[in-house]
Amino acid sequence: MLIHIAPMTAADWPAVRRIHAEGIATGDATLERDVPDWQHFDHSHPLECRLVALDGTGGPIVGWTALGHYSARRVYGGVAWESIYVAAEARGRGVGRTLLGALIPASEAAGFWTLLAGVLIDNTASLSLHEAVGFRRVGVQRRMGQDPTGRWRDIVLLERRSDVIGM
Repeated sequence: MLIHIAPMTAADWPAVRRIHAEGIATGDATLERDVPDWQHFDHSHPLECRLVALDGTGGPIVGWTALGHYSARRVYGGVAWESIYVAAEARGRGVGRTLLGALIPASEAAGFWTLLAGVLIDNTASLSLHEAVGFRRVGVQRRMGQDPTGRWRDIVLLERRSDVIGM
C-alpha cells in the first residue's frame, strides 16, 4: 500500500472523526465514548504534530495521529500523549507504522522529548506497533477506567524517549 503522510487540516476533520469513531466502536482503542468536536480537538492537539495518512498520493484518509498536551506545567512542555487511529479497511497494511514514523521526527522538531501512549491491554496490535517504533512499557494501570459496557479496563502505559533532544 502506498501511503502519503500530510499535515492534518480542518478540512480533514470529517474523515478523522469517522476513523476515530471506528476506533471507539472496536471497544479496544480507547475508553472514550464519543468523538470530540473539532473545536476541542483543535485546541487540545498541537498543530505541528497532527498528521493524516492518505491512501496513495491524494486520498482517501486512512489514518491519523496527533499529540495531546501532557500537562499545563511548563516543566513538562516536552512531554505529550500520542494518539493514533487507522481506518478499519486499512488496518494491518503499515499505515500505523508509517504514521508513527513521521510523527516521531515531527515531535522532536517541535521540542518533544518524551511521547506517552496509553493502550488498552487487550489491544495487542497497538502494543506491538508502539514497541516496534521504540516505545517501552512503563507499567500497567489496573482498572483505569470503564468502557461503555461498564467493564473496568487495564491500560498499558508506554513511553518513547527521544535520542535527539532532552538527553
